[in-house]
Amino acid sequence: MFILYFLVGVFSGVIGGMGMGGGTALIPMLTVFFGVGQHEAQTLNLVCFLPMAACSLAVHFKEKRVETKNILYIIIPAALSALATSFISTGLDGDLLKKLFGGFLICLAVYGLISDKNNKM
Repeated sequence: MFILYFLVGVFSGVIGGMGMGGGTALIPMLTVFFGVGQHEAQTLNLVCFLPMAACSLAVHFKEKRVETKNILYIIIPAALSALATSFISTGLDGDLLKKLFGGFLICLAVYGLISDKNNKM
């Protein structure tokens, strides 16, 4: 079983490293194939995201690709939104949270198709 978890982690890391978001693979795999609850899967995804985000941020700072002039206008609303939605999600039923996450993935796929189509024109 450890090997399967390891492979799912590697796959999610590769997907995340490619910029697609490892959670789009990790969360469904954990809930569908391993029977992990939705709350636990999303929590695990966030914990896995932290080291990858720290490494990415370090590389971007090293390459001078981070514009710090207006960074607080992004950090403050993002942090407050993350905090608020984490409190909201803890009060939601796991099945509802699963459906909302599925809806989010569908919206993300539609957006990807539309934006890709617009870029080719």
